Amino acid sequence: MLHSVPVRALARRSMLSRRRFQLIGALLIAAIIPYLLRSFFYEGTGGNTGSLNALVGNFAAVVMALWIRQSVETYPGVRSSATNLPAVAAGHGVVLAVILFLRLDYDRLALLGGFLLHLAWLYAVYFAVQHGSRMTVAIVPFGRIAKLGAINRVDWRTMRQPTLADVAEAQAIVADFGADLPPEWEGFLADAALAGRIVFQVKQLEESLTGQVEIEHISENSFGSLLPARGWFHLKEVADLLFALTVLPLVGIVALIVAMAIKLDDGGTVLFRQQRIGHAGEKFEMVKFRTMRVFDPGLATDRRAAAMTGDDDDRITRVGVHLRRWRIDELPQIWNILKGEMSWIGPRPEAQVLSAWYSGEIPFYRYRHVVKPGISGWAQVNQGHVAQVDEVHRKLHYDFYYIKYFSPWLDLLIVFRTIKTMASGFGSR
Repeated sequence: MLHSVPVRALARRSMLSRRRFQLIGALLIAAIIPYLLRSFFYEGTGGNTGSLNALVGNFAAVVMALWIRQSVETYPGVRSSATNLPAVAAGHGVVLAVILFLRLDYDRLALLGGFLLHLAWLYAVYFAVQHGSRMTVAIVPFGRIAKLGAINRVDWRTMRQPTLADVAEAQAIVADFGADLPPEWEGFLADAALAGRIVFQVKQLEESLTGQVEIEHISENSFGSLLPARGWFHLKEVADLLFALTVLPLVGIVALIVAMAIKLDDGGTVLFRQQRIGHAGEKFEMVKFRTMRVFDPGLATDRRAAAMTGDDDDRITRVGVHLRRWRIDELPQIWNILKGEMSWIGPRPEAQVLSAWYSGEIPFYRYRHVVKPGISGWAQVNQGHVAQVDEVHRKLHYDFYYIKYFSPWLDLLIVFRTIKTMASGFGSR
């Protein structure tokens, strides 16, 4: 049902949701106000180098945070509540790092005040605009639109007549551009676009809301090119290596503590090694911290079942439960990253026996190997651990979405979502 919203409330909400308004407000509150307050309470500081550097730094941090938010919030399931803190922290963190690296004078209180006020402003806008609200989308009633009703994150309204008055209170319109539309409805879509209304193609909107791309045959694909962005593919390899080298000392300390815990728990081996399928279908040996009791998978009567982890699997050790919940068992895969076999972000590599099974059951399954497998991925932060074919089929739609929209911004969003997933233990087994 479409809820009636007062015109003034809609106008106020529309103004607050504009990026330009949010940017101007953030610059005023997070950059100019701290500078003026320091000048007022500490006479003479307003013109010194430290305060001016803090003013410029806060300006730059606000612009950078907005750029990050705009880049990652285009993806599905993203609300400002999840991106405000990481984006603001990244923006102000980069500015502080530059100031320290160049050894510039700076006003500590102005920088700290800018960070806190920036964050407060964005969350105030979020609670005024997004919190508790749902988008209303008007549906042009022709073509492949039936599946939209199953997406419950949006209030859908089926149009009755092709007039702008019929969509006055909807934030967007969706239509199947491939359908055979009557002339009056085609004219309506043209008028809506000329009036500045947002008009979505049904397939793209469905992908955006679900984070999935359905594809089972090459003839059905809408990728444009089956190869993902090669520029980011190669740049990402360099970024993966540099970040792995940077965090290696910290990972080493954590690994030592975890290794001692595993040894004290049952005295077995620390690492678990398994043949997985990686980029271009190549086999490689993936390493993890062992979280299950020691056993020989070669002796299992059902190797496929042995390669799966079920809910409340009784093979998981006492220490393994916690390692899996916090995803700490994946840390040794930094070795696979250093060897160039894996990435920090990408589709999870499957065990060889499972990959062979899925390839026989699911058309076009092997396409997920067009990018490097990762420690975390789009499917992991949206769906969690899966094993059965029907679950894998759905997971594959997430993997295809990641490949289709392969970019640094989607990787950055997955990093944000991974932190949240680790904190909540979502999807672990």
